Amino acid sequence: MYKHLLTASLFTVAISALAQGPWKMILTCPEEKIDLVMNLYKEDIEVPGMEMFGPMNGYLGGNIYGVWSITSFKIDSDKNVSLRVSNDLGSETQAIQITQQNDSVWRMEFTGHNVIKRVNGKKLVKIPSVFLMKKKE
Repeated sequence: MYKHLLTASLFTVAISALAQGPWKMILTCPEEKIDLVMNLYKEDIEVPGMEMFGPMNGYLGGNIYGVWSITSFKIDSDKNVSLRVSNDLGSETQAIQITQQNDSVWRMEFTGHNVIKRVNGKKLVKIPSVFLMKKKE
């Protein structure tokens, strides 16, 4: 009986650890002041300014114009995911490729035409198409 209880307990702990997976985290780029908040396993993230839509899989925010919510994604592997984000008006979308470089660094690349911008003075300017992000603890 003890063996069965121990086995069941260990199995439950292992499943719980796997459910967290690599795609539930906050990534940040301190140089660009941009954060990517995501949980690709469950829609449980409130997007700032878009609470009326309910929980989503995540968003891209920070030093960019508006908040970009994750509208779709494809997990390619434990180290690679494709995201599609939309701006807060829903008028523009951007494809993003996230690739894990090592335990603490991820590469974010905007694929196709980069439409995400930031305010610089009185102008909207494009942000870099590729930058490195770190996991926020």
